[in-house]
Amino acid sequence: MLDTRCWILVVQYNKIIMFRFNFILVLSLFLSTVSYAEEGMVIKLPEPKEKGKVSLEETIKRRRSERTLSEKALTIDQISQLLWACQGITDGSRGFRSAPSAGATFPLEVYILSPDGLFHYLPQTHSLRRLKDKDLREELSRACYGQGFVKDAGIDIVITADFKRTTSSYGKRGENYVYIEIGHAAENVHLQAISEGLGSVPVGAFSDDRVKKLLNLPEDLVPIYIIPVGYVE
Repeated sequence: MLDTRCWILVVQYNKIIMFRFNFILVLSLFLSTVSYAEEGMVIKLPEPKEKGKVSLEETIKRRRSERTLSEKALTIDQISQLLWACQGITDGSRGFRSAPSAGATFPLEVYILSPDGLFHYLPQTHSLRRLKDKDLREELSRACYGQGFVKDAGIDIVITADFKRTTSSYGKRGENYVYIEIGHAAENVHLQAISEGLGSVPVGAFSDDRVKKLLNLPEDLVPIYIIPVGYVE
């Protein structure tokens, strides 16, 4: 009888140990995702939703350039949705994205700056690669000639372009196509921000060289469009 009780206690103890182990493992994975992991790591974003609570028509009506943005942190789900709207894959079999691209040349590369650092968006896997673990929003604000809402926003989305990806097929006319594509992608972000209960503002006044240096962009990439996104105060 005593041996049976001891055996039961051992089994129960092992179950408790396994439960604690699994709990700690799940918690660790969750925290690593929220904190965006270590520099150089790739973080898989949550799957974007395809149906929202706000109609397209309402987002168009409510969109405004909001310059009184709060530093309140955005959730990983909101960031996921904004990036998917900007350049996410919407046709996995053909690789088509959320914004039209001339000849499917896809010249755009998207970066975000947040309190957790600098990240590069990877559309093919809907992931973020962490490039720096330093908050660069204040420095980006200075590169934008002191526009304070760049520093205040929860995140800053920087859309850059490699013009050669498109001009190699369309010649000089391809430069126009790249600018058109950036407009498509940016408007998607502005409308998605409304759907997420957020505000955004387009920024075109900045020093190309300072932004390029701050983000340590490859030679072929040119910063074109910056979108601070956050809660409206």
